[in-house]
Amino acid sequence: MQKVASKDGTAIAFDKTGHGPAVILVSGALGDRSAAAPLTPLLSPHFTVLAYDRRGRGDSGDTAPYAVEREVEDIDALIREGGGSAFVFGHSSGAVLALEAAVRRPAITKLALYEPPFILDASRPPVPKDYVAHLDELVSAGQRGAAVEFFMTAAVGVPAEIVAQMRQSPMWAGMEKVAHTLAYDGIIMGNNMAGHALQAKQWASITIPTLVIVGGASEAWARNAVQALADALPNVQRRTLAGQMHNVDPTVLAPLLIEFFRAR
Repeated sequence: MQKVASKDGTAIAFDKTGHGPAVILVSGALGDRSAAAPLTPLLSPHFTVLAYDRRGRGDSGDTAPYAVEREVEDIDALIREGGGSAFVFGHSSGAVLALEAAVRRPAITKLALYEPPFILDASRPPVPKDYVAHLDELVSAGQRGAAVEFFMTAAVGVPAEIVAQMRQSPMWAGMEKVAHTLAYDGIIMGNNMAGHALQAKQWASITIPTLVIVGGASEAWARNAVQALADALPNVQRRTLAGQMHNVDPTVLAPLLIEFFRAR
């Protein structure tokens, strides 16, 4: 593990492995750099892979007040560690953070995105209008478990009875520890989980090569979200990974990323 100081002084923890052009891996909600562990060794023979703890998670620090720009600055600090330019891969809400970084940081030269969790139509219920505020209220009241449960049911769509079983698992304590960052991801998602058309104007300036990926076995709302994003970006490829869902198999994902990032 190494650490780099972001622009506001927050320490960002990361692992750096491999050789070649830099690839930064951006996790989704509740994920830390350990989420990249199965993917990293598949990419590192071809790239210098930087997997990091987003602020507020793992070994990284956190500085109030939160703003999406602070997370973009974290990626910027990692780009400098990677040599001044980088490819970026983002998963789930991490894909939306990667989009935000690509708008503001020209040092990102290629972008790969797996299933940004937009809710754009009636194929599934939208999140409540007070989604972010309610997450903050629960965490402020010390109800971290309730915040994770709210995220799981309202945003992920996990049935309540399954969440009750998840509460008994060893991983639950780790999710409670970073429950305060769920609101961060909600802010990153903006109004794009409300069941209406994609609000994509802020990404129209992204002209770098972009790969948008969906799992072939994912639900209709996820497929619709990926298609809407692909339609909104000017320099995009859209690919479907047969048989995959939101928790994609790294051995299936890695060859596609390697092909895309190595292509000239």
